[in-house]
Amino acid sequence: MAEVVSVNISEKKGTVKREVPEIQLKLRHGILGDAHAGDWHRQISLLAEESVDKMRPLLPELPPGAFAENINTRGLELKALPVGTRLRLGETVVEVTQIGKECHNDCAIKKRTGKCVMPTEGIFAVVVTEGTVRKGDPIEVLKEGEP
Repeated sequence: MAEVVSVNISEKKGTVKREVPEIQLKLRHGILGDAHAGDWHRQISLLAEESVDKMRPLLPELPPGAFAENINTRGLELKALPVGTRLRLGETVVEVTQIGKECHNDCAIKKRTGKCVMPTEGIFAVVVTEGTVRKGDPIEVLKEGEP
């Protein structure tokens, strides 16, 4: 079963995200207290631990949030989900709005290793159902039409 491995925020843009015990998802906003929140299509970023694991031979000490991701997952191939897919994360629901993104030129990981997984394997979502997300919460891919 797929699950949330960590939840991470940063209060200011350009700073590394840090792991926190839980995050609060707010409709038309994203994560309360996160610098990237707002009424836009990339309210929340998700990255699979399986993707992070690909980078660990080069950077074994990678902490949660190292790629500026809000939620780390395990057991689900995020990059294969089509835009529009809805995911239940604990008591919340999010909708995938974008797969990957252009990497920042100043990306510390890319500078150190020559590559980064977030641009090709990270996904972005908006909040559909508000609530709390915590480490260990189950993740379910919802069927079309499910709330």
